[in-house]
Amino acid sequence: MSRDRHPSDEDEISAFRQALKEAGVRPIASNRADPGRRRRGDPAAAERRAAATSAPDDLAAAGRTSDGRVEPVRPSEFLDFALPDLPWRTRQQLKRGRIGWEAGLDLHGHTLEEARQELEAFLRDAASRHRRCVLVVHGKAWGTTSDYPVIKSHVNAWLREWPSVLAFCSATAIDGGTGAVYVLLRRRGSQA
Repeated sequence: MSRDRHPSDEDEISAFRQALKEAGVRPIASNRADPGRRRRGDPAAAERRAAATSAPDDLAAAGRTSDGRVEPVRPSEFLDFALPDLPWRTRQQLKRGRIGWEAGLDLHGHTLEEARQELEAFLRDAASRHRRCVLVVHGKAWGTTSDYPVIKSHVNAWLREWPSVLAFCSATAIDGGTGAVYVLLRRRGSQA
């Protein structure tokens, strides 16, 4: 199947709009996302939190991400990072979404500190379960006091610091696009 994009002409655009209208699709009234209520009763999150708090102190200190200033990224910016020795083919497979993710974490509705704790616990859990690829949904909403997506910018920095992260990149559209990242993790005892 070809994924090449070609410029659409006005006839195709108007035909598409007409099909949407005939199907009863209406434009949304608001352009703001409703994150809904936070899910505090998530048993997987409680399990990850318990695993993180029971980790030895030297492991927790070595893997703790910084809470310093980060470089802001744009909401639609494609995130891309890989260690220099990661094989090119593996990196391309990750970018195309061809490495199946085995677990996911949604950081919507979390404060910055909660997001950091959840991400750290999630990555520790993924490493202990020997996961190869995971999905982290960070969203692209702007912070209430910032003019950039705060959690997305911090996730970009935190993942670069995490010792078991080999690579990460923005997900394909079906998995969240620039509002999520695929994270390729090092399995114990293996290279890339």
